[in-house]
Amino acid sequence: MGDHQGRLTPPPIDDPLGRARALLASGERRILGLAGAPGAGKSTLAAHLAKELGPAACLVPMDGFHLANAELARLGRAGRKGAPDTFDAAGFVALLRRLREPVPGETVYAPAFHREIEEAVAGAIPVADTVRLVITEGNYLLFDGAFAGVRPLLDAAWFVEGDEALRREWLVARHVRYGRTPEQARAWVETTDEPNAILIRATRGKADGIVAIG
Repeated sequence: MGDHQGRLTPPPIDDPLGRARALLASGERRILGLAGAPGAGKSTLAAHLAKELGPAACLVPMDGFHLANAELARLGRAGRKGAPDTFDAAGFVALLRRLREPVPGETVYAPAFHREIEEAVAGAIPVADTVRLVITEGNYLLFDGAFAGVRPLLDAAWFVEGDEALRREWLVARHVRYGRTPEQARAWVETTDEPNAILIRATRGKADGIVAIG
């Protein structure tokens, strides 16, 4: 597993695909984590790597561990969906532990988050025992508290970042695409996404390297 001592400024990663191929080269199961603020480009980079690496790699996003909307409402957290305490962090850590030790002949099923319904769906992502690189991406991979168990399970962790103004514009557009008005989308970005982004940026020193998007 990777050296996860905090660094003030992790080094740049200029060839993410090459670095991912190097993780594959060991022949053993490895886990690569991509962290970053909402809208930073984590999902796009993770999907690109998984596509280029083919069946030897599998993408398992952290978003599958969003608490259900009904549970968020019960807890009084629906208006903060996306904050650290709106995820099943312990469940995510438990899945990563299971993925680190593949059992011959066994397929592990992970949940996936569907934005069109704003809910996670269980058993949506099959991870075969033949997968050598599990790519996971999410806001809180380098976080403390309930997520503290994640970083030690990652063989490599990269922090994804880019132009902040473009990131916020993209976030607003994404919220509009999934049903909010432009005014609602901007309000959500300012009151929910941006406070989370500040927390997330504070964790970048725990990454092995920085991937600049754009």
